[in-house]
Amino acid sequence: MGRMQAEEMAQLTDLDTALSWHLRSNHYPPIPLSMLAACKAAIAAYDSETDTDILLPLGVRWRGQVKAPASAIISEYHLGSFLTRED
Repeated sequence: MGRMQAEEMAQLTDLDTALSWHLRSNHYPPIPLSMLAACKAAIAAYDSETDTDILLPLGVRWRGQVKAPASAIISEYHLGSFLTRED
């Protein structure tokens, strides 16, 4: 159900609004909106066919690091509905 709702939001509104809703409504516990910029950067990197490291917000770590690969952020936060590149 969450994926279908995320797909609808991605089509009906701008990316910031859709992602904010997705992070807060489709996850329990809700993901802090401090992750919004990192999620947007991960989507942009993935859509550009790069798996660059994305800087995480203060206090967030991925495997002890302050950066995470775009693919890890997309996977962990279920961002597939927001990707424009098709594999």
